[in-house]
Amino acid sequence: MQLISKQSLRRSLREARRDHVAAIPDTVRALLFKRPPGPLFSLIPDGAVIGLYHEGDAEAPMASYGRFFLEAGHTLVLPRMDDAGAMEFRRHTDPFEHSDLIDGPHGIMQPAADAELAAPDVLFVPLLGFTAAGARIGQGGGHYDRWLANHPESIAIGMAWDGQLVDDMPLEPHDMPLRAIVTPTRLYGPFDA
Repeated sequence: MQLISKQSLRRSLREARRDHVAAIPDTVRALLFKRPPGPLFSLIPDGAVIGLYHEGDAEAPMASYGRFFLEAGHTLVLPRMDDAGAMEFRRHTDPFEHSDLIDGPHGIMQPAADAELAAPDVLFVPLLGFTAAGARIGQGGGHYDRWLANHPESIAIGMAWDGQLVDDMPLEPHDMPLRAIVTPTRLYGPFDA
């Protein structure tokens, strides 16, 4: 059986994600992703640096997770594209108002260049699609895969809508697997490291 190309899969997954999120009533959507599922806590060390993302284009929301982890005593960081186009993580101190963020590439908010640099111990990653075994397909820039390859000690957890689950996807050697995936109705994993 021949798999669909990554480019074609990304196109169809973007459309399916937008349609899936648009079909969820606002009153229901506001109740989702409020707090990490309990079994996930076994992956998160006390006082961990938690990497989140500022969501865009129908991605699973992270704002409530940010507030939850900050109130639990963790340090928060968000990705920032440096001047060379590489992804780095800088401290995020205000998950309530986002007053410490500025406009970044692709209209995604990011920390300022002078925010403290820190590598996440646990990294929540956005995705376009995932498999029940922990494979992920992202937007196509490879930023998260490259960062995770250079920081294998970081625990990567995917955030997704239920409609983003696919049976199979084309994988390449540089594609980094996830330790777990959180959707509104299920926790996939944790998978072996």
